[in-house]
Amino acid sequence: MMDWLQLFFLDPVSLYQGAAFPFALLFNHLCVMDSFSTQARYLFLLAGGGALAVAAMGAFAVLVFIPALCTVVLIHSLGPQDVHRPTFLFQMTWQTLCHLGLHYTEYYLQEAPSTRFCITLSSLMLLTQKITSLSLDIREGKVVAPSGRIPNKNSLPEHLHAALPYLSYLLFFPALLGGPLCSFQRFQARVEGSSSLWSRHSFWALTWRALQILGLESLKVIVSGVVGVGAGLGGCRQLQCVFVLWSTAGLFKLTYYSHWLLDDALLRAAGFGSELGRSPGEEGLLPDADIWTLETTHRIALFARKWNQSTARWLRRLVFQQRRTWPLLQTFLFSAWWHGLHPGQVFGFLCWAVMVEADYLIHAFASVFISSWPMRLLYRALAWAHTQLIIAYIMLAVEARSLSSLWLLWNSYSSVFPTVYCILLLLLAKRKHKCN
Repeated sequence: MMDWLQLFFLDPVSLYQGAAFPFALLFNHLCVMDSFSTQARYLFLLAGGGALAVAAMGAFAVLVFIPALCTVVLIHSLGPQDVHRPTFLFQMTWQTLCHLGLHYTEYYLQEAPSTRFCITLSSLMLLTQKITSLSLDIREGKVVAPSGRIPNKNSLPEHLHAALPYLSYLLFFPALLGGPLCSFQRFQARVEGSSSLWSRHSFWALTWRALQILGLESLKVIVSGVVGVGAGLGGCRQLQCVFVLWSTAGLFKLTYYSHWLLDDALLRAAGFGSELGRSPGEEGLLPDADIWTLETTHRIALFARKWNQSTARWLRRLVFQQRRTWPLLQTFLFSAWWHGLHPGQVFGFLCWAVMVEADYLIHAFASVFISSWPMRLLYRALAWAHTQLIIAYIMLAVEARSLSSLWLLWNSYSSVFPTVYCILLLLLAKRKHKCN
C-alpha cells in the first residue's frame, strides 16, 4: 500500500491535478445553480489557472503567462487571415528556447532539471496546442476574429473585457497541466451557455474513473517491481532484452493511461465534457486514452491515431493536412520538435514514421494474398505481437532521450523488430514501384 501511495501521490502533476478537483466540481456546481455571471465564470477559470500555475511552477509560471498574454495581443492586432503564422512562429520559438534551456541543463551542465521547470515545459506544450488551435479556428472562420470586432477607439476596460475569454481559454485551470485539447468553440459555448446546459456530474461516472485509475496504479506497482528486479537494457542478454523492452514500455503506458484518465476526469468534472447543446460544427471532447484499442490493435497506423488522440488530431490538422509533400514524415518531425528535439525523440519519431509507412504496405499486401481464415488469424496474432514490440521499442527510444541510452537500445536484440519492418518496407515499396 505504501508503494502505491509513493508512486501516485509523489507524482507532482497528479498531486496538483487532484488538488484542482474540488474547484472543478465547485465551478460546475455554481454554473448549474446559475450563481455565476458569464464574466465571473471566465474570471474564476482564469484566476484558478493563475493560482495553479504559481503553485505548480513557482517563478517559472512567468514562462507560461508571457506567451499567453502575447498571443492575446497578437490575435487582437492582426487580421483573421494573418493571425496564424505569427502566433505559431512566436509560440514555437518561445517553447524551443525553453527546451534549449533544458538541453543546456541536462547535457552541458549534466545536472538534473528542476521539477517545476519540467512541469512548466509540459504546460507550455499544452499551451502551444491551444494557441495554434485558436489561431487556425480564427483563420478558418470558426471563431469570429476579435480584431474585426473591436474599434481602435475603445477604452482600455472594453479591450480587457473583450480579451478576457481568450486569456481565460489559454490559462483555464482544468486544462493547464494536462487533459485532452478543448477547442475554443467548446470552451466558449460551455462558459457562456445557459445553466440548463451544465450537467450535474454523475457521482458514479467519477467513481468509475477513480476505480480505473486505482486499477492502473495497482498494475504499475506490480510492473515496476518486475522492472526493478530485472537487469535493464545495459545488463540483459539476448531474448531477455525483449522481456525488458516489453515490461519497461508497459510501465510507461500504464503511467500515461493513468494521467490521461485523471486529466479527462478533471475536465469533465468542471463541465467541459458534456455534449448537451453542442453546435453541429463543434468538435467533441476526444479522450486521450482508448486503452482497449491501443492494447488490441495489430496496426501501427491505428495505434498512432489512437495514442494521445486529441494530440494526434491536432497534429493532423496543424501539419498533415497542410502539407502536400511527405505529410506523414513532416508530421512526425514536427512532433519531435514539439516534444523538445532530444536525440531519442528525433530517432523515435522518425522510426515511428517509417513503421507507419511500412504498416500500410504490409497490411495492404496481406489483405490481398492471405485469404483463408486460419492464416488470417495467425497473421493477425503475429502482427499484434510485432506491433506491440515495435511500439515498445519506439517508446523506450523517446523516453530514454539521451544518446547513451539510445545506444544501449540499438545494440539490444529488440532492434530486430523495427529492422524486419524496414526490410519489408523496402521490398514491398520496390514491388509496388514495379507494378505501377
